[in-house]
Amino acid sequence: MKKSVFFLLAAAITLFAGKDAFAQGKYGRDSAECIKYLSYYQEYYKQKNYDSAIPNWRKAFSICPPTAAQKMFTEGSTLLTRVISKTKDASERAAVVDTLISLQDTRLQYYPTYKGASQAPTILNNKGTYILNYKSADQKYVYEQMTDIIGKIGSKARPNILFNAMQSSINLYKEGKLSDDEVIENYNRLTAVLDGVEPKTDAEAEDYKKVTANIQSIFVESKVASCDNIIKIFTPRYEANPNDLAVVTSIVKLMSSAEDCLDNDLYLKAVTSMHKLDPSYKSAYFLYKLNAARDNYAEAVQYLQDAINFEDVDAQTKSDYYLEMAVYALKNNQKAKAYDAARKAESLADSNDGKAYMLMGDIWMGTGCGGNEITSRAKYWVAADYYMKAKAADASLAEDASRKAGSCSVYYPATADAFMYDLQNGQSYTVSCGGMTATTTVRTR
Repeated sequence: MKKSVFFLLAAAITLFAGKDAFAQGKYGRDSAECIKYLSYYQEYYKQKNYDSAIPNWRKAFSICPPTAAQKMFTEGSTLLTRVISKTKDASERAAVVDTLISLQDTRLQYYPTYKGASQAPTILNNKGTYILNYKSADQKYVYEQMTDIIGKIGSKARPNILFNAMQSSINLYKEGKLSDDEVIENYNRLTAVLDGVEPKTDAEAEDYKKVTANIQSIFVESKVASCDNIIKIFTPRYEANPNDLAVVTSIVKLMSSAEDCLDNDLYLKAVTSMHKLDPSYKSAYFLYKLNAARDNYAEAVQYLQDAINFEDVDAQTKSDYYLEMAVYALKNNQKAKAYDAARKAESLADSNDGKAYMLMGDIWMGTGCGGNEITSRAKYWVAADYYMKAKAADASLAEDASRKAGSCSVYYPATADAFMYDLQNGQSYTVSCGGMTATTTVRTR
């Protein structure tokens, strides 16, 4: 009997959706009966006597048009979830679940707004949650419904809706019911939606952060997007749309999350296009790293300089980048470039003083300076100066700096040699070597 009641309710919902209920007035043709049962069930509902409210709600819903009261849908949903929790018969329970889900669509049709604002996000998120709670066994249905809900409300979809849209697509892929291309497209859609989320609270921001990480995690673990697969699918798309930001962003995100997928031409091209279309210091820095890994020295340094030149880069980050540039230039035997970058790093942030001084000492120590006994050895005075500055600036470098400064003194010119060039200990001396210049103090052995 109960099963029949809910089949009739489901049919009533369908009927409401197809007829002009407004032509009958707010309470329909049998307005007195409608008002009576609305009053009955709502009184019981207020008293939290839900068992008594349920049959009166059924009666009200069967004779009242949807226009009678929005509460029929909101309170009705609460009552139906109680019925579901107490129903043991599988087919009867399924009928109630279908009624509950249909109820959300009818509510959205007749009450699309409340106080001027769209109710679609709330209603469709509720619908999605009911589906996940009661119909999760049907993964095809879950996937279709979650996708439909996200398509309608986008970034207003709740984290559980977004996550299950991804999970269900992966499950269907494993069952051979979705292609790898379709799963990848689904991942792209979801990441685009997540990019548009604007959390209202810290807690909400944390929830979306977690679901973003979880979606990426299950996507990578699924092995759907192997690097070869991504290259095969996205190379023609990139070649057809190299200036489409959405396309190149998707390629970068996918390849970043796939295993061992950064060392290929498509990735470098996509990141380069992304930077060109939507430049930022972060994308410029990333291009520096990619080009440095490929030993593209000139391109790498240029991108790192581009990153430094962005107006929104703070002094500390600029200093860090210059220090990194100095290390990279020195590695590539570009000593003058390394020295200039290290000096800029030191001038921008005190936190890098010790490292910058240490690096400048190493640069001078390793630079070959020709000429006489003084000009060939004066570089050791400069190197020792920087090592001692490093020792004073950063206690963690003190031991290493002292050792290196001591090793410099072995190479100081002899006192007699200095005398021959009219130089004495303590005298100021300017050194020019390898495109670098520094003023130091004469010291002899």
